[in-house]
Amino acid sequence: MRLQFIGIDPDTGKNGSPTAWVDLDSTDIVIQGYTADDETRDQCAENTAPGHAKGIPDHETVIRIPARLVPILREACDVAERTQLR
Repeated sequence: MRLQFIGIDPDTGKNGSPTAWVDLDSTDIVIQGYTADDETRDQCAENTAPGHAKGIPDHETVIRIPARLVPILREACDVAERTQLR
């Protein structure tokens, strides 16, 4: 796996660091974010995609990404797309 660092939350301090990378081998976007609180997890578990069972599978999690990370996520998407097209 070769991770390319894309960016970190511009308002991050020493306590927390929502971050985005791109795996250059798979072109997956890798995200570090805040652990979702119980209320958010419960809402996600109840509002599932049509045709899917309710709940959050054991191999998945819910994370919260601050809106200020959106430009960094756009850049990560662009890098992943360019890498995939090679």
